[in-house]
Amino acid sequence: MKKRLVAVSLAAMCGYAFAAPLHLDDVQAKNRQTRKYTCATGRILHVTYWNTANGQSFALVPVKGKQLLFVNTIAASGVKYQAGSFTWWTKGPRADLYDAMAGEDAPPVLSDCITLNR
Repeated sequence: MKKRLVAVSLAAMCGYAFAAPLHLDDVQAKNRQTRKYTCATGRILHVTYWNTANGQSFALVPVKGKQLLFVNTIAASGVKYQAGSFTWWTKGPRADLYDAMAGEDAPPVLSDCITLNR
């Protein structure tokens, strides 16, 4: 498992997105979906989501020119994904990107991102 996880992490850090399904020895991906978002700034994001048989989900989100692999965490509403200091929080067709290093009251890095292909 470590070799494949390292390969996924290295590819994500280098900005490569996989066209093939995500495979980790101990995690079985049930499905994969790519969504296209347009944000309030006009920026277009392509985000790929993987749902697994054990209930986890992952999101590959472009942040500051790099592809980061996010994992789902507990959220009061919607689905919240975490990668380092970044949070990608989706609620229905909307999503926002936050950076915890910017401070607790900081505005989102990207806001009002709306999926275009739901």
